Amino acid sequence: MTTLLGNDTIALPAAHGGWDTIELAAPGDWAERPGGSTTRQAFAAAHVAADPRGDNVPGAPAAVDWDATLGFRRDLFRYGFGVAEAMDTAQRNMGLDWAATQELIRRSAEQALACGARIASGAGTDHCGNLTSLDAVIEAYSEQVAFVEGTGSEVILMASRHLAAVGRGAEDYLRVYSRLLEQVSRPVVLHWLGDVFDPQLRGYWGDTDIASATATFLELVNAHADKVDGVKVSLLSAEHEIGLRAALPAGVRLYTGDDFNYPELIRGDGTHHSEALLGAFAAIAPAASTALAALDRGDLDTYDAVMAPTLPLSRHIFETPTYHYKTGIAFLAWLNDQQSGFTMVAGLQSARSATHLSTLFRLANDARLLRDPQLAARRMTDWLRVQGISQ
Repeated sequence: MTTLLGNDTIALPAAHGGWDTIELAAPGDWAERPGGSTTRQAFAAAHVAADPRGDNVPGAPAAVDWDATLGFRRDLFRYGFGVAEAMDTAQRNMGLDWAATQELIRRSAEQALACGARIASGAGTDHCGNLTSLDAVIEAYSEQVAFVEGTGSEVILMASRHLAAVGRGAEDYLRVYSRLLEQVSRPVVLHWLGDVFDPQLRGYWGDTDIASATATFLELVNAHADKVDGVKVSLLSAEHEIGLRAALPAGVRLYTGDDFNYPELIRGDGTHHSEALLGAFAAIAPAASTALAALDRGDLDTYDAVMAPTLPLSRHIFETPTYHYKTGIAFLAWLNDQQSGFTMVAGLQSARSATHLSTLFRLANDARLLRDPQLAARRMTDWLRVQGISQ
C-alpha cells in the first residue's frame, strides 16, 4: 500500500490536455544490501551523467560528469548489484564515443574492484568507422575485448552494427563469435540485443526469423559453453526467453534483458529462472534489491508485492521508441538528486516529451522510488515551467 505524505501534492500535465493532481508518497523503506542476492545474479546496466557545463550537443564528444556517474554506480553496489558497464544504457552508439567509453570502463572497473563488487563491461566494434570484412570486425572486437580484460572487468560481447551490416548468414556470425570466444581469457556474457533497441541490428545471427536466429545462437553457445558465463537476451519476449533458457547447456546462465516482464522471469517457474542484467534495475534498484532479498528467503508474496508497482514504471520508461529509454533513467536520477542537472550526452534529454516524463514521475511516486519526494516535486515543477507548462 502506498503511504502518502500528508497533503503534499503536485499538479502534472495529463496526456489529454488537462492536469492531474497527485499526492506525494513517502519513499519506500528500502534497506541497503551490499552483499547482494544469494539466489540470483543481478546486474544493473547504468547510465552516464553528462557534465551540465559540457558541450553535449549531437555529434560532439561526450563530456561526462565523472563524480555523478561513479556515485551512481556506488549506489548500485550498496544495494547489492553488479554493474553492467558501457552498455546501450550508457549510450553506446548513441553519443558515448570510444575515448569516453574507455575512461568510463577504466574508472568504473577500478571502483568496482575496490568495493569488491562485480562488473562486466561491453566490448563491441563502435570505435571503428566503416568495416567491410569479417576479419576487420574480428580485429575491432578483439581490440575492445583486450581493453576490457585489461581493466580487470568481465566482458560482455555486445551486438555489432558492423557485423549486422557485413554478415551474410549464420556461418558468418558463427565464424566471428567462435574466433572471439577462442581468444577470451575467461567466460563472457553474450548479448543479443533486439532491433527494438537498435533498428540497425535487424536480422542479427543471420536471419530475421527468430527461431532460425535462435538455432544459430544455441549452436554457438553449445560449441563454446566453457567460454560463456551466460547470455543476455533483449527481445522483450517472455515466451522466447523461457524456451531459450531451458535449452541452454548446463552452467550457462540466462540474464534477462526483458524490461517488460522481468518479475516473472527472475521469479522462475520452479524449474528454471532467469538471472538479471537490466537497464530497468538502474531505475528501480532499491525496490529490486528488497524484492530479491524476499526471493532469497522464499517469500514469494513479498517479492511479488514489491516488484508489482515497478513494472508499470519500467514499461513506461521502455515504451516505443524503446531505444530512448535512457532519457527516462537519466530524468529519474536527476529527480532523485543523483546528478545535478537533466542533461545528457548528445542532447538526448530531448528524446521524451513533457507528458511522458510527467507520467514517469507519477509511476515512480506510485512505486515509492522518489527518494526525497518534495525535492523531486520542486524539480519537476521547475522543469515543466522551463518547458512552458504551468497552471
